[in-house]
Amino acid sequence: MHAIFPKLPKQFPFPFRPPLGPASQLAPPTRRRLLLPLRLLMADPSPTAADALLAAPAADAPEAAPAAAAADPDAEFGFQRPELGKEKLAGTVQFHERHVFLRYKGPEVWPSRVEASESDRLPHLLAAAIKARKPDLKKTTKLTICEGEDGTEASNGDVLIFPDMIRYKGLTDVDVDNFVEEVLVKDSEWLPGSPEAMRGSYVFVCSHGSRDKRCGVCGPALIKTFKEEIHGLGLDGQVSISACSHVGGHKYAGNVIIFSPDTKGEVTGHWYGYVVPDDVAVLLSKHIGQGEIVDHLWRGQMGLSEEQQKEALELRSMTNGGSSAKESHEETGTDGASCNPVAAGGCCQGNGGFTCCQSDLPKEKQDKSVAADQNQKSSEENGKETSAGSKKGHTKICPMPTWFETWERADTYAALAVVAAAASVFVAFRFYKNLS
Repeated sequence: MHAIFPKLPKQFPFPFRPPLGPASQLAPPTRRRLLLPLRLLMADPSPTAADALLAAPAADAPEAAPAAAAADPDAEFGFQRPELGKEKLAGTVQFHERHVFLRYKGPEVWPSRVEASESDRLPHLLAAAIKARKPDLKKTTKLTICEGEDGTEASNGDVLIFPDMIRYKGLTDVDVDNFVEEVLVKDSEWLPGSPEAMRGSYVFVCSHGSRDKRCGVCGPALIKTFKEEIHGLGLDGQVSISACSHVGGHKYAGNVIIFSPDTKGEVTGHWYGYVVPDDVAVLLSKHIGQGEIVDHLWRGQMGLSEEQQKEALELRSMTNGGSSAKESHEETGTDGASCNPVAAGGCCQGNGGFTCCQSDLPKEKQDKSVAADQNQKSSEENGKETSAGSKKGHTKICPMPTWFETWERADTYAALAVVAAAASVFVAFRFYKNLS
């Protein structure tokens, strides 16, 4: 070797171990590791180059230690992700009048598009049949896959229909076309299986992780919390919780759909977004327990268009107080006599214990009423003070309280006591005079 390359030092600056077999039998990475140092030394045989070669790690050598720990899935896709709660939710549910859920396996085996997977014949055939008969359907129908397990109350092939609150058990591949024709097109009964009436409340949580990682991280955590809260409140058998496939709006994860009777006893599907585990108790107590909508998480509901959903939220906001908390802080008066309606009741507390409530009229009518009041004022200063209220349309300027309005209950009792004492003294004095 030294005779062939006279410029090389007699002592190689690196240990050389001959291969066990011919070079042609070595794997390409192994040959590269053996030949690369030789080529570098031929180009620059100086000791400095040899030292640098010893210090440099091999290109394909494994790293001594992992560069950094894996990213926290909750911080990237879960409840700590930066975009959580950044967008408005109301009006993000596509219009549909009927929601069909097919129980089929679980989210851990669902492909990205389970309804389009030919290997999953039952959901694939049902989705195709509904799409083919779409022009004949009397109601706009949405199909979603939910978790099922054979041998349980939630068996594979069971079909849940909302808001009808009907369940058909044991749908198979060969029955799909007949089922769609009889139940969804003709709105009649499917003869092979009798419909079962469902009772209670049903909660579905999108946990389709193969479709979007945000739902894959948030969904299971919410289901776990729901089960714990349901058991803790003694609602087992009254509230059903299940994982479901893609419902639309992965960026709003956790996505929750609740079918539960409202204050009128009517069942409809309400969609919630940006739900975190701390919200579960609120949804159970408010929506399911009291039939009230939790507005700050509400995405929309079955039977309403996107625009109608926005209008419904605005109407509830007006009924519950007319403005948001942020607006109420901005509308604080300088003299302490203006109203700051709160979401709970639409009234505010002013100076001296008096209260003033804002009108439940729509914004446009409030503007006109305030403007009419302003026209009756002749003072320019008063006109300036009330013009701000007419522009906002939410704030009603309350008149300054009179002495009678600010009269405290304690003052009333004190005055009555004084009068009663004076009357007692007068009667006693008259009685004394009569005796004399």
